[in-house]
Amino acid sequence: QVQLVESGGGSVQAGGSLRLSCAASEYTFATFCMGWFRQAPGKEREGVAVFCTRGRSTDYADSGKGRFTISQDSNRNTLYLQMNALKPEDTAMYYCAAESQTSLGAFMRAVEAGYGFRGQGTQVTVSS
Repeated sequence: QVQLVESGGGSVQAGGSLRLSCAASEYTFATFCMGWFRQAPGKEREGVAVFCTRGRSTDYADSGKGRFTISQDSNRNTLYLQMNALKPEDTAMYYCAAESQTSLGAFMRAVEAGYGFRGQGTQVTVSS
């Protein structure tokens, strides 16, 4: 069974940083690409970034390029999302997900279709 457990959310002021973590099994990282998406109240889900262990590829949404970094600590079987220069519009519930797709667009289509797995989410609130 695939389990994803997020942590690291919180409240920060604009310009601040947070690091989100997603704990998963070694099997999960070896089998799936791992990514983050977010959803703010009243808004649609938005893909943030995806990381694939095979080839160590990454793909980012334009909204996070230059500010967000997705990475994996293979020793700890943990996926990270380092978020810098946070903006109020980054406020959302952030979810970790596991899918088979390597590009963020395809990854999010799979998320919307409910194919893979996702965690319970961690809240990020950025105040101005």
